[in-house]
Parts: sequence; structure tokens; C-alpha cells
Amino acid sequence: MTNTTAPQLGRPVNPNSARQQRIKELNEKREQGLCKRGRPVVAESKRQEVLKKREEKLNSGIELKRGRPVNPNSARQARLAKKVVSE
Repeated sequence: MTNTTAPQLGRPVNPNSARQQRIKELNEKREQGLCKRGRPVVAESKRQEVLKKREEKLNSGIELKRGRPVNPNSARQARLAKKVVSE
């Protein structure tokens, strides 16, 4: 088996260009964990309090209810119950 090297495709990269310098700096910041990305979290917000309470409930073993509760007296629920019985 012979090893053949394919020529590099595309434009040659200039390592001293402003763009390449910026990419290099950004990669270094990412490796060090200094690159801030996304929207910052406000620790005192209502949403963060809700998430914290939800996590506490999960850790304590409380079953979490999801979605809107069903009204058993609604016309739709009566219709669905009737449909299940008839089948």
C-alpha cells in the first residue's frame, strides 16, 4: 500500500492576518474558560427561583406534575369517557 498525499485544497491561510489572530485569541480564551457566551443569568430572577425549587423537589423525591391539570367535570372529558366505554 502506498501513501499518497493529496494537495491541500482551498486558499492558503495567512497566520498573521487579523482574522486568524482573532480566531487564535478566541480559541485560547475558550480553553481557559474566559470566553463568555450567551445571555447572562440573573440569579435573583423569578425564573431562577422556580428552577431552584423544582430542582429541590426532584432531589427530595417529590413527584413533579407536568402540564395543565385535567378538569374531570368538563364536557370534553365526559365525551372522551363515553367514547372509551363504547369501544
